[in-house]
Amino acid sequence: MTSSHGFHPYHLVDMSPWPLTGSISALMLTTGLIKWFHLFNTDLLILSVLGILLTMIQWWRDITREGTYQGMHTSVVVKGLRWGMILFIVSEVLFFFSFFWAFFHSSLSPTVEIGMYWPPLSIQPFNPFQIPLLNTTILLSSGATVTWAHHAIMESNYSQAIQSLSLTIVLGVYFSILQAYEYIEASFTIADSVFGSTFFVATGFHGLHVIIGTSFLFVCFLRLYVCHFSSNHHVGFEAAAWYWHFVDVVWLFLYVFIYWWGG
Repeated sequence: MTSSHGFHPYHLVDMSPWPLTGSISALMLTTGLIKWFHLFNTDLLILSVLGILLTMIQWWRDITREGTYQGMHTSVVVKGLRWGMILFIVSEVLFFFSFFWAFFHSSLSPTVEIGMYWPPLSIQPFNPFQIPLLNTTILLSSGATVTWAHHAIMESNYSQAIQSLSLTIVLGVYFSILQAYEYIEASFTIADSVFGSTFFVATGFHGLHVIIGTSFLFVCFLRLYVCHFSSNHHVGFEAAAWYWHFVDVVWLFLYVFIYWWGG
């Protein structure tokens, strides 16, 4: 490959403003959160979120251009991108591991402050065979449809890929709606003992990951619609599919241990 930096298969990126705007927006986000907590003012928080969203959109737009139109994503670069996504998912696994650690630490040896009983007597947990079981079915089905989309892309069957990917997105949105309804109907809050804290933090962060994964897949849907992917060039979709499978697996652990066993 020939580039302005010489003959090599690597992609040495050009100068970009997005790391700077992203870091400034992240600093504004933390400051805006503090301002919101103490002064009940959300102006800086809203501005920082808009800055982060604009940075994300334009940075990923540039990456799409580099990989799709400029030919910068050689096999060596794609290998690096795949390893980067794998390491990111590993870091996410450790992120959720901390929540499960807190849950098991509190549930296996309940303290006297919560009556030495789990779940605490004042807590009415969810029935695991109602909405949680439905959400489990939805996410497992979405894992099957996203795999269907992946195989359709590899076989250059783009009509089936679009159908299956759109179905995956619909299932992801449906999951989020049901989880929001579950939160509204909950008989306890995040402030109700360590059970409420661990429950809402663990399931809430998973819900955030579902929203992020659905957005990721929606961008892939738009790129698929304009023919950005081919049977041998779809690393962006692969990353989204891996992320979605990770979300599926985390939900299975949440369902089994927090909804079923822990409740």
